[in-house]
This record gives sequence, structure tokens and C-alpha cells, in this order.
Amino acid sequence: MTKKSDGLPSGTKIDDYRLIKILGGGGFSIVYLGRHRRSGKQFVIKEYMPGSMCKRNPDGSVSALSEDVASRMNRGRKLFFQEASTLAKLKHQNIVNVVNFFRANGTVYMVMEYQGGQNLQQYLKQRKGGLSETFLNVVFMRLLDGLELIHNNDLLHLDIKPSNIHIRPGGQPILLDFGAVHGFPQSRQLQPGQVISPGYSPIEQYDNKGYVGPWTDLYALGATMRSCIDGKPGQPADERQTEDKQKPLVSQYKKRYSKTMLQAIDWATEMDPMLRPQSVAEFRTVLTQKETEKANTPFERLANTLLGKD
Repeated sequence: MTKKSDGLPSGTKIDDYRLIKILGGGGFSIVYLGRHRRSGKQFVIKEYMPGSMCKRNPDGSVSALSEDVASRMNRGRKLFFQEASTLAKLKHQNIVNVVNFFRANGTVYMVMEYQGGQNLQQYLKQRKGGLSETFLNVVFMRLLDGLELIHNNDLLHLDIKPSNIHIRPGGQPILLDFGAVHGFPQSRQLQPGQVISPGYSPIEQYDNKGYVGPWTDLYALGATMRSCIDGKPGQPADERQTEDKQKPLVSQYKKRYSKTMLQAIDWATEMDPMLRPQSVAEFRTVLTQKETEKANTPFERLANTLLGKD
């Protein structure tokens, strides 16, 4: 895990930016608030800094901890740069806007538009779950649109969770933190590392040979929706694999939420990747299914097909 203490100090100049403060850190990066030196506009700047593989030198540069991990770090840095380049071309109101990316200090930086509003994780902490179905529909239907664009460009996010969702004034969500993003289809063995967010990452992300795809992001999205109802992360997937104690939402909250929504979330968070929706379009179809439609709904038809009952 990359620590805040590994970050660059306030006032540091990088390219055309001056760092104001550290906003956070993760397994592969440090996130700063920075200011463009000419325009004075604020931006969020992400630095590729995999704490398990590299160190900060006295001059501010980044280097590998040892020769053993140097090749992995170099590959990760290359992928981070390539993915920043790709994300800069993805323009969508529900995806964070990447405005610049560059190499410096022996590593790579991604510059993103700074937005006002509130992080979903903070909002959940204040509300302690129980968010309304209207809120869930407004926020997550828009996030699905952004996620579909990502998938249509053969990319995966791989770290969807409440802390990576920003809610702008008016309820417009933005999907943040693409530090784990990578292309598909490709072998997990090609990744320099993997991000695990307990309660949100599906079981295939725990295995460096796991087969990831759109269904992986949909599990995390479903788990995030579940936490908006439960007020806490779900049971971690590795624990569920040993003993699944996660009760279906449809059996717990049917008096407060529509059966359609609860079934859709339960479907997205199936342990077996093949039993989940395989695309955003499939999940959206079920999520928007009218409650008045009775037997043989799209959810039931898709589920029966996946289970081999049709």
C-alpha cells in the first residue's frame, strides 16, 4: 500500500503544475490537489507510485525497490501511461475528465478535472445506508452509461466502490480513480499487480489468473449499490467462497425497495462470474424492468438461460 508519507511535499513543481496537498493514496498511486501555474485552475493529479515495488528518493524521483521488481514496475508505468492516453479520449459526463498526462520524476502523472461535490463514501457514512430507490436509480443509471463507454472501448475499471464515485451538486455522479484500469480480453498474468477492495472486488480479482471482464465491474457496481442500502460493504468475496453469509437483498428489503432492483443487485453480485450479467446492457435491461410485468421477465429469462433451464 502506498502511504501518504511517500508523497511529494506541498509546493512541489511538476511540469506545468504546483502541488497544493495530498488527497489520498492507494495500492498503486498517490493523488494530489494541484494548481496550473499559468491559469491558476485547480486539478487532481495522480502519480503512479506502486508502494510495494518502488521508493521515493531524496530528489523526489521514483525508483524500483530492487532489480527483481524493476521489470514489473516498468511495465506498470508503461500501462499507466497508455491507459491515461486512452482515458483522455473518453469524454463522458459520468467519467472523470482526464485533461493531461506526462512523464516526470521517473514515473507517470495523470491530470484530471477537479469537481465540486461530495464523495459517495462520505455521503454513505453520514446517512448510514438506506439511500432511496430514487437516488439509486438516478446515480447508478448514469454510472452505467459511463461504464458502458469504458467497456465499449475494451477497457475495465476494476475498482468500482463508493470512494471512487463522486456526486456533483444535483446528483450527477462521476466515476473516479482509474488506477486499476486495463484492457480486455487479456491474461491477468500480464498485470503488474492487482487491486483488491474487500466487499467490492469479485472472486476472480483475488486470483492473478482469474478471467476478468465486464461482469467483474458489474459485481463491484452491484456491491456498491448494495452498500447504499445496507450502509456497509458486503462480505468479502474470498470469505464468501469459503462460507457465503451474504443474504439476498430481495429477502431483506422487499418492503422498502422494488423487487426488480433488489433482484438485479443480487444477480450482479453472484459469486460465479458466469451467473452474473455479462454486459451493462443486460444489467440495465433487468434494472429497468417494470414491476408490473409478471412471470418470465427479462431477468428470469436471462437467469434461466445462464442456468441452462431454457
